Amino acid sequence: MAKAIYPGSFDPITNGHIDIIERSAKMFDKVIVGVLINSAKDPLFAPAERVDMIKGVIGHLPNVEVLEFDGLLVDFAHEQKCNILVRGLRVITDFEYELQLAQTNKIIAPDLETVFLSTNLKYSYLSSSIVKEIAVYGGDISHFVREDIREKVMKRLSEKGLRRNNE
Repeated sequence: MAKAIYPGSFDPITNGHIDIIERSAKMFDKVIVGVLINSAKDPLFAPAERVDMIKGVIGHLPNVEVLEFDGLLVDFAHEQKCNILVRGLRVITDFEYELQLAQTNKIIAPDLETVFLSTNLKYSYLSSSIVKEIAVYGGDISHFVREDIREKVMKRLSEKGLRRNNE
């Protein structure tokens, strides 16, 4: 059984992330979306909230599971008895960074393989950071995230007093 992990922060999950998950689900028997608990970042949403949001948008994919994890990705992969990592590549700078991570992971865990999927051209510029930045200034993020995610982002920004314009 081919099992892969697609790790990330997903704060929030974007249409680009969903595209990679859907494509991965066609390639592998099982895909685990690993939601990273990163104490170095100040996320908009707690890990459990991100897990719930992802489950809400990928519910149509029966072979996809969503789990949060903390620590090294290689340890999480071994805990899940998985030896394939999926990473999306948008631009050349992503490749340089992701290649460095893949090579480091290969040294730490020689049994792990990294599969790179090039992002759909229509999402090549898209990141969660860009979505949040646009939303903070009251911009329309409906082209970048699902409607339910857009509503949650706007509500959370308002709750935290981070919105600089009203919708």
